[in-house]
Formats: sequence, structure tokens, C-alpha cells
Amino acid sequence: MTKYGLRARILAYTIIPTLLIGIFLAGYFSVSRYQQLEEALTRQGVNVIEPMALASELALTSRNRESLNRLLSNIHRNNSPLIKSIALFDEQGRLLVTSNYHRDFNLLRLPEGIPIPRSTEVESGEHGIILRTPVLTDNIQTDSSWEDVSAIPIGYIAMQLTNDSAMLVHYKDSFFAGLIVLLGVGMSALFGVRLIRGVSQPITDMVSAVYKIREGRLDTRVNGEFTGEMEMLKDGINAMAKSLSEYHEEMQQNIDQATSDLRETLEQIEIQNIELDMAKKRAQEAARVKTEFLANMSHELRTPLNGVIGFARQLQKTRLTANQLDYLKTIERSAENLLGIINDILDFSKLEAGKLKMEQIPFSLRDSLQEVMTLLAPSAHDKGLELSLRVDAAVQDGLIGDSLRLQQIVTNLVGNAVKFTEQGNVDVRVDARPASQPNKAALHIHVQDTGIGISDSQRRLLFQAFNQADSSISRRYGGTGLGLVITQKLVHQMAGGIELHSELGTGSVFSFTLEFNRAALSLAEPLPLNELSHKAVLYLEEDNFSRRATTALLREWGVQVLHEPNANTTIDCVLLGFNPNALPSQIEQGIRQQIALHHKVVVLLSSTDPTLADGLVNAGAELCLSKPVHYQKLAQALIGQDVIEPEALLQITLAPPAEKQSLRVLAVDDNPANLKLISAMLNEQVSQVDTCLNGKAALNLATINRYDIIFMDIQMPLLDGIQATREIRTGNGPNASTPIVAVTAHAIEGERDRLMLQGMDDYLAKPIDETILANIIKQLGLHPKPKGQINWPLAIRQAGNKLPLAKEMLDLLLQSFDEFSPLLNAALSGNLDEQQLYPPLHKLHGGTAYCGVPKLQSLVAELEKALLAKQTIENLEPELLELEERIAQVREEAKLYL
Repeated sequence: MTKYGLRARILAYTIIPTLLIGIFLAGYFSVSRYQQLEEALTRQGVNVIEPMALASELALTSRNRESLNRLLSNIHRNNSPLIKSIALFDEQGRLLVTSNYHRDFNLLRLPEGIPIPRSTEVESGEHGIILRTPVLTDNIQTDSSWEDVSAIPIGYIAMQLTNDSAMLVHYKDSFFAGLIVLLGVGMSALFGVRLIRGVSQPITDMVSAVYKIREGRLDTRVNGEFTGEMEMLKDGINAMAKSLSEYHEEMQQNIDQATSDLRETLEQIEIQNIELDMAKKRAQEAARVKTEFLANMSHELRTPLNGVIGFARQLQKTRLTANQLDYLKTIERSAENLLGIINDILDFSKLEAGKLKMEQIPFSLRDSLQEVMTLLAPSAHDKGLELSLRVDAAVQDGLIGDSLRLQQIVTNLVGNAVKFTEQGNVDVRVDARPASQPNKAALHIHVQDTGIGISDSQRRLLFQAFNQADSSISRRYGGTGLGLVITQKLVHQMAGGIELHSELGTGSVFSFTLEFNRAALSLAEPLPLNELSHKAVLYLEEDNFSRRATTALLREWGVQVLHEPNANTTIDCVLLGFNPNALPSQIEQGIRQQIALHHKVVVLLSSTDPTLADGLVNAGAELCLSKPVHYQKLAQALIGQDVIEPEALLQITLAPPAEKQSLRVLAVDDNPANLKLISAMLNEQVSQVDTCLNGKAALNLATINRYDIIFMDIQMPLLDGIQATREIRTGNGPNASTPIVAVTAHAIEGERDRLMLQGMDDYLAKPIDETILANIIKQLGLHPKPKGQINWPLAIRQAGNKLPLAKEMLDLLLQSFDEFSPLLNAALSGNLDEQQLYPPLHKLHGGTAYCGVPKLQSLVAELEKALLAKQTIENLEPELLELEERIAQVREEAKLYL
């Protein structure tokens, strides 16, 4: 009923019940009336047939047909509206007399086998009502008693009644019943129509009024006289319309007022936008000026620092007195400290501008942390501090990320811990944490010290630029106050978090969490674990932190560690650890005690003094290692291998190459001091060095002479380094393909990439590091930059700047070619489908990511995407043929590097 309107519902609810009730009552009374008529007809027939049976007894006994015929005919005529036919049968069921002709008297005759009934019998059927009653005779004997007298049926009378009159009465009654029902339905319809007029029409008018109000015609009102609830509903709608009209007028006033206010606000905003635009342009100009200032500052400061540090190192290669050497080292440390401050300011500026990009290269976590600890160990030992490193066994060693930034974070935290700790320990601990994805590894690194600590009030200033926890600290300990700010920003940019727990006077614990991608291959040198697992070591250590760290490392290798002598265990080696305050005589005494027991002794010192180490070796120690001990050196010492130590030079740690390379090199720099310095450095490593002071002169020399490498300064008069490089590359001279290395004091973010895009083959930052210079000469001198598939400088960078590892990675790639090439040939010949080709292709893609083959990597990546997109081998046949060709090129070019 929900789809019908109110009018239809009212009519249905008034007419349908009346109609149903009328039909039910009419039907009930008609049926009841018919039954009554039928019963009355039957009674009349019984009243006729039973007297007739008594009257026919004598005639039937005497077999007087005439009397019987006359009797039946008279009774039939007298009751003709009631009787259709009368028949008299004897006891054998034979018809004796009938009142009229009947086609089938079998209807009146009793069925065969059924005896004559003892009383009147009524049978109703489709042929009407048939009555049968017996004709009885009394058989009385003179010598019988009254009780023995019995009535004997000598026949029976059958009479067929007609119900025409009853049906006529029934039809008349049904007709009047129908008229009454129709009258009731009509009256219900009349009342329904009146109800519709009184209810439906007002509601329709009210609905129409509501629609008009909804359309915004708020002056609409419901008119008319109503009663009861309709009147209340009319008043409510009119009141609502009136309220809406008042609200609309009030709202319109508010809108007008708001529009006026908005116009004024928009005018103010437009003025502010103009001012903001001007301020933005001023800020962008200021940022540009700041960037230029930082670049120029970096260049102008690094240029003289390059000369100071470089010539200080060159002087250390000459014969000097002890005082002269000390003065030179002081000059070098001061210059390096100034360089560190410059780098901090540049890093802070890049972090503030959001322009510091994170590298994604594979590295060894333990090697990276060990480098930091080795670098900071001398400063800790000079203050008499114990420095320890502990890496949990569950920590993934091979990772992919920016190892230099990780080292910068650890260096800042450990450096601060050493700076603000007067006595005790600085402990670095690395634990594993659940990672967010299966292909990632999460690290939690703690740096704990026993220093001065930080109060709660000082922590608020701790991570603010150019601030320290206490203003007196900057005077006592020095520093710019940028280290922790840079550390915090680096951790956040690497999607990590940093925390501090500290207590004044007790010490501090800095902890941070980072996630890195897992590397497919381990980058660290393999350890001889099979040999180490059979070793038993007696480890005597005074410092608790160092003892726990070294013990955990040994047990991770499977070494049996004893902290007290055991007569039942054969000792392979004795590790003696001493704190920084131990006297040489005490150390020598401990060595002699163990030698007396025929033990091999390895001493762990909190010192980097080579004189002390040599003295202890002379006293009987097998080897002396500085704390925190390098895990590779410790493993080599335990199995008896020679530990490769850098040669202890009294004047400088980098010895010049024993043999110069037969190369002709051109050095270009507009600063005479820097040109003289780089010329001196190059003369120690190559056979011939040409120099010039500007790009124009460099272009002239490069047009005449053939050089193996050109070291090009960037900022120069007449012709800068970039333009000079372009002229050399595009000219017809002999150096169109000569490797050109950019030598610049610019250290801002993106400078290296910008210079490489300008055509440079490598990048050398000032102050010049002789180790980096030697590596560049070795790489570019022996292996000029190829124009084919292998980018060897990129391969070395992807291997963490480790040449042996780069060669090993390239060799592994060639081995993977041996596995992939048969599958590629099978795919080209139609014996391998797309689903079978995808897994080895995906594996090959992973192998090309760290081998310096960007073109091959790009092609494999495109093929992998195409297979994922359900492309067929037939559609990819040109790319697969190109892949086969590039694999062959890589095989051929790899012979130059392996």
C-alpha cells in the first residue's frame, strides 16, 4: 500500500471491509436458508408418504392394482407442487403401481441386495430427494400372545420430490442478500468519499503549500476552515512558514552584512597577498643570496685550508725535529677542526632547506661503525676513557642506505660523549628491532657515557641550533652547538627517531632507531668461523663494558670464553685487556705471568701509542690491539694470521707510492698555492705533471698535448672549468675522451651531480685528500671511463668505494649471466614461456643494481615490467635480442677490470 496515495487508502479501508463482511453474511444466511427449505420439503414428503403406506397396505395385500393406482394418483394430484413421481414396489423389488410415467424407475428402486428399510429413508442426490418407506402388514395368529405379534414388510413406496419451489425461494433470498451487500458497499463508498473530502483534500492543499514553501515562496499560507487535528496542522504549517520568512529576512540581512565584511576582508587579503608575494620574493632572493654566500664561503675558506692542510702534510714527509713535527700536527688539527665547523654549517643549511639527499648504496654496518670508533678512539684514549662497541648477533650486517650519514650521526653522538666525559666509559650498543617490512632491517643504537649529564631544564635547549645545554659549556668544551641539531635532523630525514635519557652528574644515553633495506649480499670480509669455533680463550678484562662487548662477540663466533683459568681446559689464547690508567710495568707483568704458563698473549690497550705497543711485543706479547678492538683483527689474531696494521709513521700516516705511474697529467687551478700543492701531490704519483693557471691556458695545452688525466678547477678567470671542459670535449684535439676530474672547493648539495652532468668524469673536493687522489688516479689511469655498458666509477661507489668488492660484484654478475643466457636462448626459441622467464629475469635485475651497469639495469627493469603486464615473448623479442647483445658487451668490457 505504500505506493498508493491517501485517497486510495481511505477508499480501500472503508469499502473492502464492508464488502467482505457483507459477502460473508449473505453467503452464510443463504446457505442456512437453503438448508432450512430442504428440511421443510423433506418433512412434507414424510408426512405424505407414511400415511400413504398405511393406506396402501390392504390393497397391496389383496393385490388390488386399481385401488393402488387410484390412491397414488389422488395423492400425486393433491401434492403435485411437491411430488415428481410415486412408485409402489413389492417385497421382491418389482414395480407394481406408479403415479405417472417415469423413464428410469431404477432411481426409485432400492439397489439389489439391500433389504426393505424398517422406517422411512431419505436419499438426496443430483436427481432430487427420494423417500422410501415400507408397507407393513400385521401377521396375527389366534393362539399367539400380544408380545409375539410382529409387522412384516410386504413392499415399499418410493416417492421422488421436486425442490423447484425451494430453489425459487432460495434464489429470491440470495437476490435480496446481494442487494443488501451492494447497499452497504454503496453507503461505505459514500462515507469514504465524504472522508476524503474532509481529510485528503486538506492534506493535499497542505502538501502543496509545503512544496511552495520549500521552493522559496515563503508568503504561502494554508487557507480554509478545518476541524480538529487538521486545524492544528494548518496552524502549524502557517506558523512554520511565518518563522521561515522571518529567518530568511534575518539571514538575508546577515548575508548582506557578511558580504560587505567579506569584500573588505578580500581587499585586505589581496593587499596581504601582494605583501606576502613581495616577502616571498625577498625570501627567495635572500635564500639565493644565502646559497651563493654559502657556496662562496665554502669555496673561499676551503681554498686556503686546502693549502694549509696540504702543505702541512707535505712538510711532514720531510725530516723534522720533534717540536717542528708537533707544531705541524697542531696546524693540521686546527685546520681540520675549522673544516669540520664549515662542514657542520653547510650540513645544517642543507638540512634546513630540505636539500640533503640520502644515498642508497650497500654497506657493511659493522665495518662502518668500526671506522667511526677507530677514528674517535685516540681522542677517548687521550682523556683516559674506555670506548667500547657491541653489535648484537641478530643485527643484519649487509644493509642498503647512506652509510656516510649514519657514520656522521654516530660520530656526533660519540664525539659529544667523549667531549663531555672526564672519566669512565663511552659505550656504543646496536640492537635489532622488528622492521615494518620483511625486506627491511631496523636498528636501535645506544650511545651511553658516564659524563656530566644533562638536567631537565637544559634538555629544552639541547636540540636548538647554535645552543648548548649550558652557556658555559661553549667556553669550556668549545663547539658551535650544531652537532646534535644536525644529528636530530639527519635521523628524522632517515625516517627515524632519537631519544635522550640523562641524569645530571651521572651520564647520558642517546638512542635512535633507523630502518635500512637489506642487502642481497654481505659486504664484509668473511670470517674464519670454522677455525674460531674450536678455540678456547682466557679473557681477562678490567673494564665491564669492554668485557661484555668482546665476550658477546667471541661467543657469537662460537669461541669458548673463560674469565678464570681452568685446569681442565686447554687455552689457545689469552686476551689481556687494560684500562687507560694501567702502567706499562703492570701490563708487562701480566704478560710475563701468562708467558710463564706457555700461553699465547694478545693485549687489548686503551691506547694508540705505537711505542707502547712495540714495547709490549718486545716484552713477549704476540700482538697489541687498540680498543675498541676491530673484529676482523681480533679474528685474525685468534687463528694466528698476521694482522695487517697500517705502518706506524712518525711524521705522516700516508706513505707515497713506491713506484710512480707512467701517466701524463694536467693540473689547472687559478690559485698559485693550490696549484703548487696539487702539483706536488701529483708528482709523487705520476711521471709527468703539466700546470696552468686558467681555463684558456688549459684549452691551449689540451689542444697540443695528449694527457691521461686532467684535474680541472671550476672557478677560474678568462675561462671557467666547465666551459673549458666543454671546449675540450667538443674539439678535435687529442683529449676529447680524456677523463677530466673536477677539483673544487664547493661542497654544497648537488654540486657533484651538477658537475658530472656537465661532462666531468669524477669529483675531487678541497682540501684534497691524498688517498682519494691516489684512488682516482688508479681508477682513471688504468681504466679510462668506458663509453659502453660498464660505468666503473659508479660500480666502485655502489660497492662502498671498495675496489675489491666492486670486482667481486662484477664477477658475480658474470656468473649470473652463465645461468641466465641458456634461459634467454630458450625463450627466444619458444621453449620457455613468460611465467618461466620472469623469476630468472627478476634475479638478474637484482644483480645489475650494484655492478655499475645502468644501461643493462634499465633494460632488464623494462622487460620485468613488461612481463608483469602480461606481454608475450613474441612482442618482447626485439628487447630480448637487445638484452642478449648487451650481456655480450658487458662480458667483453669486464675483461678490462677483472
